[in-house]
Amino acid sequence: MKKILGIFLLLVAVCVATTALNPKFLDAYNVQNTVRWTSLFGIISIGVAFVIISGGIDLSIGSTVGLTGTMLAWLLTVKHFSVPGALLLVFLLSIVIGLSHGLLITKLRLQPFVVTLCGLLIYRGVARYLTNDETLGFGGSYNALRFLSVGHPFSIPFPGGSLLVPMPFAIMLAIAIGAAVLLNMTIYGRYLLALGRNEQAARFSGINTNRITIMAYLICSLLAGLGGVLFALDVNSIQPSGLGEFYELYAIAAAVLGGCSLRGGEGTIVGVLIGAAVMRVLYNAINILGIPTQLEFAIIGLVILGGVIADEIIKRIVAQRRARVGTDR
Repeated sequence: MKKILGIFLLLVAVCVATTALNPKFLDAYNVQNTVRWTSLFGIISIGVAFVIISGGIDLSIGSTVGLTGTMLAWLLTVKHFSVPGALLLVFLLSIVIGLSHGLLITKLRLQPFVVTLCGLLIYRGVARYLTNDETLGFGGSYNALRFLSVGHPFSIPFPGGSLLVPMPFAIMLAIAIGAAVLLNMTIYGRYLLALGRNEQAARFSGINTNRITIMAYLICSLLAGLGGVLFALDVNSIQPSGLGEFYELYAIAAAVLGGCSLRGGEGTIVGVLIGAAVMRVLYNAINILGIPTQLEFAIIGLVILGGVIADEIIKRIVAQRRARVGTDR
């Protein structure tokens, strides 16, 4: 918990400051929207966390979100596929994307940055080509499917009424629990951490590093594909050139804020979720406080930088205290 203390305090500070400046921040409707969008970004952030922990990077997440979301709408509304058939093809595409990334990186020894940067360009171009750059939407159809993104399975008591819990939150929670178990309680999670800390040492110790790398990119692309489906169902009006744009930056920032080291070998799922929450709360605060949107990226960048610096200072203080305790003994 000490590793994520800094970013947790940053989240609390942003929430308290925003509430003090505008109490509407705690309105049930605003909280519902913030939780829903935090959950959607949390899902793709968990995926990229696995890649970062392995010592890699994935810059194609936003374009994967755009391609899978566009493809779902295209298959359902243009090609008139059944819902199960469309979902199956979308997730098969996600698997192919993750597998191709992993194989190019492990077998051809290409740099993850180059592979996924090319993916960013390719997937966006394919999405735009599929639809001839036209906007697609689900209209009033597929309400049962859209429940996955805009539905509210249950509510909880909240000041002034009740808070409808968004369905994406339940999905994110299930994924987060599974990801935490995989990372912390299985041999594959230990292999992943070992790979990120020192790939050569992991290979010499008998770990199939290629297989673990491919697994990390598969998980990342699958969750990006799921994110693409949920984002598309949420906005209900898909623009191939815009859906998922810059989402890779938000996901990577959330993972890094949450304690994932870009050097690899370090990170927690809880930290990633807190990082995603910080990103969305910041975005919401900028809008609710009436701050000019032109300053959005500048403010988010400054807060992220401040949060990382604060977290690093806290880590160093904790390490120094441990060293002093060890010396005293």
